[in-house]
Amino acid sequence: MRTILLAAILAILAPVTMAQDAADTVAPEGGGAGAVATSAATAAAQEAKAAGRPVAASDWMVAVANPLAAEAGARVLRAGGSAADAMVAVQAVLGLVEPQSSGLGGGAFLVWYDAATGAVTTLDGRETAPLAATPRLFLDDKGEPLGFFEAVVGGRSVGVPGTPALLEAAHRRWGRANWAGLFGDAITLAEEGFAVSPRLAASVARDAERLASPPATAAYFLPDGAPLAEGAVLRNPEYADMLRRIAGDGAGAFYTGEIAADIVRAVRGASNPGRLSALDMAIYEVKERAPVCVAYRGADVCGMGPPSSGALTVGQILGMLEGHDLPGPDSADAWRLIGDASRLAFADRGLYMADSDFVPVPVRGLVDPAYLAERGALLDGDDALPEVAPGQPAFDHGWNYAPGRDMAQPATSHISIVDGYGNALSMTTTIENAFGSRVMVRGFLLNNELTDFSFRSHDGGRPVANAVAPGKRPRSSMAPTIVLRDGRPVLVVGSPGGSRIIGYVAKTIIAHLDWGMDVQQAVALPHLVNRFGTYDVEEGTGAADLADALAALGYEVDTRELNSGLHAISIGPEGLRGGADPRREGVALGQ
Repeated sequence: MRTILLAAILAILAPVTMAQDAADTVAPEGGGAGAVATSAATAAAQEAKAAGRPVAASDWMVAVANPLAAEAGARVLRAGGSAADAMVAVQAVLGLVEPQSSGLGGGAFLVWYDAATGAVTTLDGRETAPLAATPRLFLDDKGEPLGFFEAVVGGRSVGVPGTPALLEAAHRRWGRANWAGLFGDAITLAEEGFAVSPRLAASVARDAERLASPPATAAYFLPDGAPLAEGAVLRNPEYADMLRRIAGDGAGAFYTGEIAADIVRAVRGASNPGRLSALDMAIYEVKERAPVCVAYRGADVCGMGPPSSGALTVGQILGMLEGHDLPGPDSADAWRLIGDASRLAFADRGLYMADSDFVPVPVRGLVDPAYLAERGALLDGDDALPEVAPGQPAFDHGWNYAPGRDMAQPATSHISIVDGYGNALSMTTTIENAFGSRVMVRGFLLNNELTDFSFRSHDGGRPVANAVAPGKRPRSSMAPTIVLRDGRPVLVVGSPGGSRIIGYVAKTIIAHLDWGMDVQQAVALPHLVNRFGTYDVEEGTGAADLADALAALGYEVDTRELNSGLHAISIGPEGLRGGADPRREGVALGQ
């Protein structure tokens, strides 16, 4: 494939080592009032990404979806902050400069490797359904499921945001820097202004019709009735005020008092009103969950368990492939193995995976090596599997659930950080669909996370595991991942992309561990993703060269845009190497 050949040539070149002085900045062309300077380190990182080379560092590294957010994290790490400190600064900026993807009004999953103890910890900051939610939340008067955007736009789809509580929980556990000082970059950018990025401008233009409905949202994203223009200086003083309150009083300022009241009022007063209450806001809590780890090629691949399906499904794909030698990425047979392993894993996902606080999930059974070997044996043929069905993993509870499918959409962001103390953080953060519910309050958007539930509560008389219920967290595909070898991290990775996140992350791990690609090659490798039978092949890349061969194996093939946002850091004897997805605006910065 053309892309593979190019990557092989670029791999011969030495990786770029980042400039260490972030104060060395270059003013953007045409910069005026509110224009933000770009550091020399960022310019070098962007050059490396364009050339297909990883960024090299020896002490710390941050890889995120926007250069301004990366620089905020880099300043914290350079000053001796931890990965948790840097994450807070990064998320505060992302919520401003990339509001279509994540922010204070959303939720996140975090995976943490602690260098001092060797422990892997996962924190669940997923949104929760209001206590007033009912099984008919997303059904019309005739009992039929609403159309997706009928459900999304307005207050009906809004769950209790988890991101502010997660930021505080992570900082309390692992932070070293002063909490209040971590919001400075975001506050300055919000008050003085930042240049609207090409991605934000394009996202606003695509969604202008839906953004035009809520008055506060329209005023911000469609000034004078026109979508924000690329390069325009955008200010958000309300967001700065919100951050100052959180910086001064902690996340509690968000979940109680006048801010919580404003959120509830906006949700209930929307054109498609929701059921959020002040009590829902006040009782929200972040939960520590047991990590899900699966052995693959002598490494341990660890991530977030239920209510995320990410680690289980990625782990199942890799576990089924463990007994198979994968030919190189140019081979249709390699993608047959990967694609059918993914289909089998998604069949289990649809039946078994949901919020384990509400339904029994056979976590141990789903990733049991014997079960995965049994499922992996189904891949022994030469052609695509004609059909797939859920397996029967060992279950320590009774069950009688019906399969369900969510409609997760690809609007999310991912943060990978390794700090100077050896800690590693992988966090995927989201407001679900682009611009979430489109309801804006105090300078930030509220999520539409409740549409990640199955719209139907039952199928054929059997309950669906991922049905909505009061206080329940919807199933997610987010897959923040840390790969360890001999108990130490070797890869930190994750991506946005709706339910295709699982395929993007699995592909990147395979590219790095099986095919020996560096992290920049691995994240840039063309996408081929199979969830439910149809093989999605990334258009305009060398992957399209495999479309005919995959069709000959029996697959229906859809050549289309596959817009991931992978950010990865590898850790090895040579130090740190960072990769940022060329499909988006992110960079890796390190020292």
